[in-house]
Amino acid sequence: MRATEPARDQRRLQIIEATAGLFENSGLPRWIYNLRTLAFLAVNDAAIECYGYSREEFLAMTVGQLHLPAERSGLLEGAPMSPPACWQDRTWRHVKKDGTVIYVKAARSAVILDGEEACLVVARDVSDGKRAELLCQMLMDTIPSSVLLLDDRLCVALANRNFLEKSRRTIGGTVGKRLSEVFPEVILAEMGLEQQIRNVFRSSHATEGQRLTYRAPGVPIRVYYYSVVPVNWAGHVDHVLLLMDDVTEQMRLGEEIRRMERHLASVVESASDIVVSTDIGGNILTWNKAAQRTTGYSLEELKGHAFSDYCDQTGAASVRRLLSKEASAESSGRIESNLNTKDGRCLPVSWVFSQMMDDAARTVGFVAVGRDLTEQRKFELQILESQKLAALGVMARGIAHEIRTPLAISSSAAQFLSEDDLTPEFRRECAEKVHNGIRKASTIIENLLRFAHPSADKSRTRLDLLRAVGEALTLVDNQSKVQNIEIRTHFPPEPCQVLGVPGLLEQVFINLLLNAMNAMPNGGTVDIFAQQAGDDVLVRVADTGVGISREDLDRIFDPFFTRAPWGKGTGLGLSICNSIVGQHGGSISVESQSGKGSTFTVKLPRSL
Repeated sequence: MRATEPARDQRRLQIIEATAGLFENSGLPRWIYNLRTLAFLAVNDAAIECYGYSREEFLAMTVGQLHLPAERSGLLEGAPMSPPACWQDRTWRHVKKDGTVIYVKAARSAVILDGEEACLVVARDVSDGKRAELLCQMLMDTIPSSVLLLDDRLCVALANRNFLEKSRRTIGGTVGKRLSEVFPEVILAEMGLEQQIRNVFRSSHATEGQRLTYRAPGVPIRVYYYSVVPVNWAGHVDHVLLLMDDVTEQMRLGEEIRRMERHLASVVESASDIVVSTDIGGNILTWNKAAQRTTGYSLEELKGHAFSDYCDQTGAASVRRLLSKEASAESSGRIESNLNTKDGRCLPVSWVFSQMMDDAARTVGFVAVGRDLTEQRKFELQILESQKLAALGVMARGIAHEIRTPLAISSSAAQFLSEDDLTPEFRRECAEKVHNGIRKASTIIENLLRFAHPSADKSRTRLDLLRAVGEALTLVDNQSKVQNIEIRTHFPPEPCQVLGVPGLLEQVFINLLLNAMNAMPNGGTVDIFAQQAGDDVLVRVADTGVGISREDLDRIFDPFFTRAPWGKGTGLGLSICNSIVGQHGGSISVESQSGKGSTFTVKLPRSL
């Protein structure tokens, strides 16, 4: 049953009078509260000044209202018990009247007042020291290294989060423990770590750059580089810092990089091509075995020398340009340049130059990869000779075939002319066959000469290509009407100027038109399209004839190739066209399918 208000006030006065000297003579906050109700029974002026509450406000509160909600349960769990001499120290977080949180180290002692259990509290504001301690711990926890603070007994005074996580230890199982309880004894003995720490205490000089291999239970081996740093206070070393940097990944990556470097070096040295690297000035840095084997020079003989000095005069300028700062904007370059050997020979080499870039995308050097073309050139010459012989064989067979027939007819007719009993009509017929055979052979020879030298005897002039096409159309007009062939032109309004020989260009289009008409024995249509495309003039001759088979497309420009019956073609028409157009700096191409007609395209450079 609660006491009446006068009785309660009288009791409070008795308590205050009994403890007045204890409270008021101390500069530290003090109060007494009931252990059962947690109500304040008495409070001194230092507590009033510290917390900002008046005495009346204190006496109307419970002690729990000074604490943060998370810590209020500890007031009963850790309540001091009799006898009065039993003191308990603990750090709490208290809240002032204005909401400020302070750290308070409170000494509590059980007392008996009027037969009731009470608690006498002596409080000391340790916020400044606690904040400094927390700040220190925060700084330690942000350090990427593992840190242990050790006292002169080699006990752990502080351990940061990085160490606890890497070693899988708790703060309670580490702080206050001896170093031998934290590290395996075999590691301490092997590294002599305890002796090193004692030497730092004694000499005040740090140790650096030591390597430590450490394995915590259930954790893979980690490799650290550690140093021991003295912590001086007033000229005396009272603690040391053991700083450990985990370099396990760096060592693994370093070994990986070294393995890659060895692999790349092996690739370069094993390459059959010449591989040379230079600095930004074009001076040789590396020179692989293929380069040494090809030239006879070793790296020691060439290192530091300009790479262009070992190229022939014609290619040295190009090499210097590609190995210069001006070429840094180019991604790569390709040239062919002869390389001088130690024994005085010149090797034809095809070079590919590339830049070496640093992490900032700056050019720091060049790499040149060269391929010896000596064997390739020999092979190319062999192929060229074989192609010449093959072409000569085709030419010889064609000439023999084309000339043998008119000569055979002429020879037979001449034999008849030697007989005396011939009628005048038969004699005239034999003479005519001799004459036609000789004329046919002469025509073949003239076409061969024209094929070999299509413009040897005429100079080029500026002309309208459409006019040359028109002249060719005039010459074939009658034959097209006889064969029931319609020829349609699609010309632009403006002239198409080219530089050429009019008669030869007319011959090109005459041959193309005659071939088109020969492909349409039952009549059809020929369309001629002309246009200017950039720097070129294009003329297309498209027919609706029988077309060209796929296997013949690659051979139609070969001399003497023809599918026409004997007497209707020599197989030189398209070859002569191709040669004439080539002599004019142009090209001729064909698109065709069997049964769907053909389209020949003549492309010649415009004359501006």
